[in-house]
Amino acid sequence: QVQLVESGGGLVQAGGSLRLSCTASGNIFSINYMGWYRQAPGKQRELVAIFTSGGYADYADSVKGRFTISGDNAKNTVYLQMNSLKPEDTAVYYCRYQYRSPIYWGQGTQVTVSS
Repeated sequence: QVQLVESGGGLVQAGGSLRLSCTASGNIFSINYMGWYRQAPGKQRELVAIFTSGGYADYADSVKGRFTISGDNAKNTVYLQMNSLKPEDTAVYYCRYQYRSPIYWGQGTQVTVSS
């Protein structure tokens, strides 16, 4: 079993920044199998940022150059630094862990960007 707890969401004005955190507990193989997704009202959940093999990261086109995913293996924690936030970034942000099967999700943290 794996538990994921997100934090760091909130209300911010357009152009502002937020940093999300996701701490994993339980049977974690590596934080390299963690990533961030988001779901806006009325829309499907979508990939935001995820670690790839070789220690690199992949980002949604809509957040490239503004968001950065990073991690701390010692703390089993991944972060999402979000800069230059836009109203269209408003969503519930979810942390995900998948090493083989099953997929684990956190409870989500709300990010609201006002114009």
